Amino acid sequence: MAPLLSVEEALARTLACVDAPTSIEDVVLAEACGRTLARHIAALRTQPPFANSAMDGYAVRASETHAGARLTIIGESAAGRGFAGDLAAGQALRIFTGAPMPDGADAVLMQEDAERDGEKLVCRASVAPSENVRAEGVDFRQGEPMLLAGRRLTPRDIGLAAAANHSSLPVRRRPKIAILATGDELVPPGAPLGPAQIVSSNNVVTKGIVEAAGGIAVDLGIARDDRTELGQAMSRAEGCDVLVTLGGASVGDYDLVQEVLKSQGLALDFWRIAMRPGKPLMMGRLDGRIALGLPGNPTSSYVCAVLFLRPLVRALLGDLQAGADPSVPAVLDANVAANGPRQDYARAVAAIGGDGALRVRPEGDQDSSLVGVLARADALLVRPPNAPAAVKGAACRAILLGARGA
Repeated sequence: MAPLLSVEEALARTLACVDAPTSIEDVVLAEACGRTLARHIAALRTQPPFANSAMDGYAVRASETHAGARLTIIGESAAGRGFAGDLAAGQALRIFTGAPMPDGADAVLMQEDAERDGEKLVCRASVAPSENVRAEGVDFRQGEPMLLAGRRLTPRDIGLAAAANHSSLPVRRRPKIAILATGDELVPPGAPLGPAQIVSSNNVVTKGIVEAAGGIAVDLGIARDDRTELGQAMSRAEGCDVLVTLGGASVGDYDLVQEVLKSQGLALDFWRIAMRPGKPLMMGRLDGRIALGLPGNPTSSYVCAVLFLRPLVRALLGDLQAGADPSVPAVLDANVAANGPRQDYARAVAAIGGDGALRVRPEGDQDSSLVGVLARADALLVRPPNAPAAVKGAACRAILLGARGA
């Protein structure tokens, strides 16, 4: 039997199946948050477009300010309503935050450092040139690069694009990911359970991972372990970029997914990975789309979705960092035994120690069917193949989950 494929090689071959990112579409700013930018964008205007006051106070010539100096107040400048004239020697202008600076003024005296005596300003302190003034273009200038292609747009990015006068943005079409759970033992949540049945959870978990990565999940439901029913369910993935099957990809008498996919024209790229959990991962091409077969055990399915499906969605969106190592440095918070020949992803609890280091403690029971253990975990402790035993305090790598990560 051929040796198992490494995780790194399996991911590289999965992402190599992405011939090109999805197509480009323009969306209005209000709908762009969370989308992936398809082209670099530059500023369409200069921000701020004019020098303006950073404080409420008085626009002055800095050289004329000192304690006890008296200046003549000639008017005011407010945000959206500037002063039309220039500031001459011996003059001051009442000014408010964001208001345009008048020609002739080079600083703003804060109102806390000023006293008004009728039409006279009495300075209590001096200011330096440019003090309390925002210069024209200090934020950005027209034509300056703003956001780069491949970026997942955040609310802050949307605000920047709006300030730069973009009303819409070019983004990648969200890839459609069809999700098909398989197995006679599965029923939807809330449905009556037979004596040998369990509730299907993998499809809703996978849907959440797809949508968090920026894709559109198309839930094909549950197919029984029947060749005809499996084939009919798989055909409903037409128009999707990826078909994800959950379970049925192993070698048992009722594991029919690979057989049915091959009957429909699957060009199998690989099957079985040197990882735990998740060994029976399968990937290939099928009628213009990518087929990814995830294991049926909940933890195995989740780990494979995090390691392979999420980067695949990001690659379809044009993310150049889709294949980057998702793990971060950490410190073991417990002794761990030597690892076997497969790369191990142990469910673990993570916390920041008093020294500021990320500490991870693997859960005691690592059975891949235990959804309670998976839900409590907020990290995956990554143990390379054949890693020796390690003691508490040793350096390690971890993939953060939940609010911290995936």
